Amino acid sequence: MDKEIFEQIVKKRDFSKLPKKDVEKAFEHFEKRQVGDEEKIRLTRDLLRKVFSAFTSKKLLSLKDKDPEWILNRHISTKERLPYYEELYERLLKGFGKANIFDLGAGINGFSYNYFPQGTYYIGVEAMGQLVELMNYYFKTRGLEAMAVHKSLFDLEKIKLYLKQVKEKKVIFLFKTIDSLEMLERDYSKKFLKEIVPLADRVVVSFATRSLIRKTKFRAKRNWIIDFIKDNFEVLDEFELGTEKYIVFNE
Repeated sequence: MDKEIFEQIVKKRDFSKLPKKDVEKAFEHFEKRQVGDEEKIRLTRDLLRKVFSAFTSKKLLSLKDKDPEWILNRHISTKERLPYYEELYERLLKGFGKANIFDLGAGINGFSYNYFPQGTYYIGVEAMGQLVELMNYYFKTRGLEAMAVHKSLFDLEKIKLYLKQVKEKKVIFLFKTIDSLEMLERDYSKKFLKEIVPLADRVVVSFATRSLIRKTKFRAKRNWIIDFIKDNFEVLDEFELGTEKYIVFNE
């Protein structure tokens, strides 16, 4: 990608702290179109907006000293999960005791730290730099055993390195992340899961069952990825809670 085109794309605040890999993946969809650079930039921004903007809010793009529940309640994704966090984590982490959680495509899910069992170490990996800063500010000011990392999930080797560096029990969360990956690269999720599942003791994938805005139930059942998981891994649990479907599995 031409440097000038990249700089034009990320000039907008919403995209200013996205990893270059994600921007490049979006631009690849339009790079060969017989249109001018301005149109390619517009189309790339539209795609990035679809991938990332549904999971953020302009109210959250600056650091504020607010209670975690206040933050969770103003994020369009975590707001729907907020009433269920205690029940959810109890079910997902049952039998684990002390665990290391890698939350890939975390958004601001790190603000749910208080719902984790005592002794949990949390690492959130997120592409939107503003949300990484927001979480790290919270972790630091509250003295929590947690950190957020600014990294693209398309940087697979780096993600694997993070996982390999922790030798204790690991749980991977991929909450409402698969759809976003697929928007940028078709079938990347299958490759991604094949590489990371062997590096963890448990993996949790979730999907929204209703649209975030209209609250209508999705017709698409995502059988393509659910069948892939069931064919390649051992499913430990499968359930719906609130407006999300969860699948828990390991190698």
